[in-house]
Amino acid sequence: MSLQATMNAKKQRPRGDSTVSVHAGEARHKACDAITDAICCSSTYTFDDTQAVIDFIEQKQTREEYGRYGSPNEKVVEAKLAALEGAEEAIVYSSGMAAIVGLLMAKLSSGDEIVFFDQCYHRSREFCTKHLARFGVVTYQVPTGDFQAMEAAINRRTKILVSESPTNPHLTCIDLEQFAALGKAYEVETLIDATLATPYNIRPLEYGIDYVLHSATKYLGGHNDLLAGVIAGSHEQLENVRQLRGVMGGINSAHNLYLLQRGLKTFELRMQRHNENGLAVAEFLEAHPRIERVFYPGLPSHPSYAIAAGKMRGYGGLVTFLVRDADWRQTADIVDRVTIPRIAPSLGGVESLIEQPLVMSYFTQTPQDRQRFGIPDNMIRLSCGIEDTRDLVNDLRQALEQ
Repeated sequence: MSLQATMNAKKQRPRGDSTVSVHAGEARHKACDAITDAICCSSTYTFDDTQAVIDFIEQKQTREEYGRYGSPNEKVVEAKLAALEGAEEAIVYSSGMAAIVGLLMAKLSSGDEIVFFDQCYHRSREFCTKHLARFGVVTYQVPTGDFQAMEAAINRRTKILVSESPTNPHLTCIDLEQFAALGKAYEVETLIDATLATPYNIRPLEYGIDYVLHSATKYLGGHNDLLAGVIAGSHEQLENVRQLRGVMGGINSAHNLYLLQRGLKTFELRMQRHNENGLAVAEFLEAHPRIERVFYPGLPSHPSYAIAAGKMRGYGGLVTFLVRDADWRQTADIVDRVTIPRIAPSLGGVESLIEQPLVMSYFTQTPQDRQRFGIPDNMIRLSCGIEDTRDLVNDLRQALEQ
């Protein structure tokens, strides 16, 4: 084999997730011969002369101009995330909500319609039903996984179909091939929020989905110390999304981007432990007499088990469960008795977090709304971190059995 053929073979050979997490998007040789990328705090970038500015504009050079349009740290992180997702391009935002807002604002105009599966992050629902509505955009919500209902809601004004997979907090998984096929049949774009799955467990673009959303605050950053969001897809479809981000300014800081890049280095290793802990805790809880029901797609009892088992590499660290014959205060007592997980919103970090959705996210909602969204008083959501599995299980056992 010639030298050139050997080089081509090496270039085409797929690399594992850990190799991609560590090296993708990074130059082989970096400033000051450092192994890590420098934090570039500049908000603006200079030109040698007027002709250099003209060349930048006319030749569409990839160098930096102004921080709102991009930065060196951002380029590295975006390339790494695109590689992990198997996407042509990724756009990083200041948060997951900034990412979905940026995408929808770029894609929708007054009179357009979107269709949501109804199990979703409550702030995503709120943005669409309350704020997009002020600009004449109509949002329809249909039962999660009911493709007949989704198809019935599509008309000539429908521009995008939206779902999470798995959903939060019920962990319902969507048949991504069917979701993508429905969008293509009606020439409607599709968006999957895959925050709970991560590209380690599933890559929606491989099934024909147009856009993938992640709150990088969660598993991608992985250390509960940053806010970030990302949209991944094709260059063509994301061109106007990136342009609007430059106008709206939903960018991230150099320090946050550095933290995200560093967190991604251990992404695969962390996800292995999250998957192991999530499954072990779910199995323990399902067998415990004080537990009424466990929501976890890795359990055969979950309605989405067949879909998840056929498509997902693992099932993540999030476990939702119902305490048998408990009111909201008795449920809160269990949350208060655990000693390892901390009471907090969010998920996906190395530290385990626990919350009662009624209190943390739906306390101001009416009982009717909570019932409509499937949030009973006895529900607990546990985000398993990377602590020792035995310790997490024993801690839950003592909290349930006191």
